[in-house]
Amino acid sequence: MDFLWAFLIGGLFCAVGQVLIDYTKLTPARILVSYVVAGVVISAFGWYKSLAEFAGAGATVPLTGFGHLLAEGIRKSVDEKGFLGIFTGGMSSAAGGITAALLFGLLAALIFKPKDK
Repeated sequence: MDFLWAFLIGGLFCAVGQVLIDYTKLTPARILVSYVVAGVVISAFGWYKSLAEFAGAGATVPLTGFGHLLAEGIRKSVDEKGFLGIFTGGMSSAAGGITAALLFGLLAALIFKPKDK
């Protein structure tokens, strides 16, 4: 049942993004940024943690989950370090994922040869 909820919630995020692309003049970049900001806002209200527990990867993998990760990192860092935590919390909480993305991107660039279309 966990896989079904993850699929449905993650699919709902994707469907909303596709509707925004198809029926608005928003660019994909603005939609992606909106998803991150929405994750931060939903996390600020305290709703995202329960959504992530319910939907699992269906809520934590999309960009809204990245916004939630940043918000939670900042919240914890502010509790520990005070005002300076605003500047360090987001990057320290997301450092593992950002590093993995950079390393895998570098490996893909080294292994595969790009081709012109």
